[in-house]
Amino acid sequence: MYISWHRIFKHYPYFSFWYPKRLYLQPELKLQVEKMAEERFTNIKEILDGQHTGKEIGIRGWVHRTRNIGKMVFLNVRDPTGVVQAMVSSDAVESFEEVKALLVESSVKLQGEVIEDKRAPGGFEIRVSDIEIVHAADVFPIQEDQSVEHLLENRHLWLRSTYMRDILTVRSTVFGAIHEYFRDNGYKEFQSPILTPLACEGGSTLFPVDYFDDEVYLAQSWQLYAEAAIFGLGNIYTIAPSFRAEKSRTSRHLTEYWHAEVEAPWLQFDELLELAEGMVCHVTKKVLEQDADEIKNLREGDIEYLEKVKPPFHRITYEEAISILQKSGMDVEYGADLGTPHERELTKIYDKPVFVTHYPKEIKAFYMKRAEDDSKVLGFDLLVPNVGELIGGSERETSIDSLEERLKEEDEDTSIYSWFLDTRRYGSVPHAGFGLGVERLVMWLCDLEHIRDAIPFPRTPSRYRP
Repeated sequence: MYISWHRIFKHYPYFSFWYPKRLYLQPELKLQVEKMAEERFTNIKEILDGQHTGKEIGIRGWVHRTRNIGKMVFLNVRDPTGVVQAMVSSDAVESFEEVKALLVESSVKLQGEVIEDKRAPGGFEIRVSDIEIVHAADVFPIQEDQSVEHLLENRHLWLRSTYMRDILTVRSTVFGAIHEYFRDNGYKEFQSPILTPLACEGGSTLFPVDYFDDEVYLAQSWQLYAEAAIFGLGNIYTIAPSFRAEKSRTSRHLTEYWHAEVEAPWLQFDELLELAEGMVCHVTKKVLEQDADEIKNLREGDIEYLEKVKPPFHRITYEEAISILQKSGMDVEYGADLGTPHERELTKIYDKPVFVTHYPKEIKAFYMKRAEDDSKVLGFDLLVPNVGELIGGSERETSIDSLEERLKEEDEDTSIYSWFLDTRRYGSVPHAGFGLGVERLVMWLCDLEHIRDAIPFPRTPSRYRP
């Protein structure tokens, strides 16, 4: 006995690791697979888009809400694409009493006719003709108006909410769009170590790890390793976890986050700004195209600002930023690093993201190249509403003497960086790069109040579980 490979693959692509065109089975297994292949399910989004009105269809998912009215039960059923109302009548199904007893998050399969009904959530209803209870759930621990702490403690269940589903759908698109942007622009993906013996962004924010008889650290950035790789690979990028032991309990800080970074030889400062600008525009455009419903839900329909995210972005110097902030009444002096309130104040002035450039060298990392004015660096931060700093980047210092001087100023052991300094000893060239916190990008696009909702399982100074 055999079954056509094409028939099985059409409905069950997870069989695709089989290369033969025909799959030989025992008779009883053949019947089981044929039954599986005959089960067809429609995703709920297609129903809500009006593609199946008047048709008999099947769906499978989880009970999102229930409402009992005598001899009828209304189930709001969700799958990863949406939520639709299903009406179950005592006359239509034999298991009506079991259906009536279902609790939220019970899993079901059902069949029925799709009816357009403006009274129903989403404007459509399924008149159920058959239902299978896959699993009757216990009382779900998340109810309405739960505290933030309760939702964090039950994060593994809160991920089922339509709120988190929308955010994580956008997040998936963001990751894909970043990869697409850099690959389409000729960048190769490059991975660097997570365990590292040295600091990139300052020793005070390192997570130490016991490494046999030594101590190493969780990576703050791929950058120093990337600077070594560009001489062989050319233009490179990555999206990888980074770790910062900052005790900042703010709405935009995580101790573990996903870092999109780029490094390229021969790249000049102005070209670097254009690269960052192009990436943000590309990702924003993709999200608006692919996740329009999710973004409108999360931003309560307000997408006007995102629609304006097109080049060129505004550009001001750090000195100009300080002057603007002082005129607006903020207490900030030249030489101070810009904090979240300062950055957010600046974003209120502009109708697009804004670059702040040419910071004083004392408040920026040792690897940033000095500008013609030796007191400043060719570095930038890209600021957006609700978040503040979205991207930080710079042209890199190519002088060994300057690098060693800066490292000594920061009380770093220059011997640990000897391999990094080798990149300046042997054929150094102008180069530049930047880093983007992906969760901040998601936070901005979705207009979230807190960055912890931009990642499935957030890690903060006070939380490392579930």
